[in-house]
Amino acid sequence: MTAAPVALEGVPALADLLADGGALVLSGAGLSTDSGIPDYRGATGSLRRHTPMTWQTFTRDPRGRHRYWARSFVGWRQIGDARPNAGHRAVAALQAAGAVGEVITQNVDGLHQAAGARDVVELHGGLDRTVCLGCGDVADRAALDVRLRAANPGFRPEVTEEVNPDGDVELPEEALDGFVMVDCLACGGGPLKPDVVFFGETVPRDRVDHCFGLVDSARSLLVLGSSLTVMSGYRFVIHAAKRGIPVAIVNSGPTRGDAKADLKVDAPLGAVLPELARRVA
Repeated sequence: MTAAPVALEGVPALADLLADGGALVLSGAGLSTDSGIPDYRGATGSLRRHTPMTWQTFTRDPRGRHRYWARSFVGWRQIGDARPNAGHRAVAALQAAGAVGEVITQNVDGLHQAAGARDVVELHGGLDRTVCLGCGDVADRAALDVRLRAANPGFRPEVTEEVNPDGDVELPEEALDGFVMVDCLACGGGPLKPDVVFFGETVPRDRVDHCFGLVDSARSLLVLGSSLTVMSGYRFVIHAAKRGIPVAIVNSGPTRGDAKADLKVDAPLGAVLPELARRVA
């Protein structure tokens, strides 16, 4: 008898876990790599190459903030053009079938929603919005991009590396002086910030409490494509384990939560999730 492909070995057990419905998904950057958005800590993760923008630098260093927006202006092309992959579509199918309830995502790319998922909590916010740190106005990122294009018609620096998960790219320091940032349309000031949680920034307490409530009401917790290295996601695994809620993890490579998982599938999500959706739905 031929052994099942490694990527699909854990699918029957996952299907059994989801058979009663009510699973809560916690997704990470590994789910979006097949859409061309790299993760931070995987084999080619951007943390291996550079330190991402931090809350402290963005708010306290005008030059650092200018650098971020110049890089983000260029990187937005890839984020804005990214499309859901088979994993995102599988999550939406599992949700439509009643196997999955809500989705908590650590990603800021909006691809769950683009794939048709509903009831998605963006734990770290979304790159498709901006917020003014002066007046609090929340605006559409696509509208900002139109304004930035008009203000920077000749800004086309050479890009040698892929976009980072927070939407920026590496640019040479000498290219930054050619970039012009625009002000907030609502108050005429700013500064503008992408509506995402930077490294060193705190996730809003009400959002965290809401997510803990989702864990409490879930029949199981399904972690997809997250290393669980940072506490913002790992705390929900800890909470589920303490409450006796089954935890399943699908990820390529080890995670911080493996010891607390009732089921671990170490395989590509692009292979596991479509087959899981086919079995369950």
